Amino acid sequence: MTKNPIINGLSASAYIVMVAFVMNFGMKLIPPHTNSVMAPIAIISLFTLSAAVMGYIFGYVPFQLYFDGKKKQAVQLFLQTVVAFGCLTIFMFILLFTGVFS
Repeated sequence: MTKNPIINGLSASAYIVMVAFVMNFGMKLIPPHTNSVMAPIAIISLFTLSAAVMGYIFGYVPFQLYFDGKKKQAVQLFLQTVVAFGCLTIFMFILLFTGVFS
């Protein structure tokens, strides 16, 4: 991604928001009580895709830095990205519990 942990955290949050919107609107398009093997396949595929996307967002640049011999900078960037994402997650929970989007 980038060497800016805030942009990385925002990117992770944006991906999650996009997936949530697709899942929310997608559930309205699926007929109720649809029994199909496609639902578990879709969910597992989404989980795998999400793991890959988050791995890229959180790990790509730190791994590059680490293998270039900049180990301290790599760990620092990774941890800063996790903290930035954690702050955004806490903010989302505050919005959820205060009922802003009710």
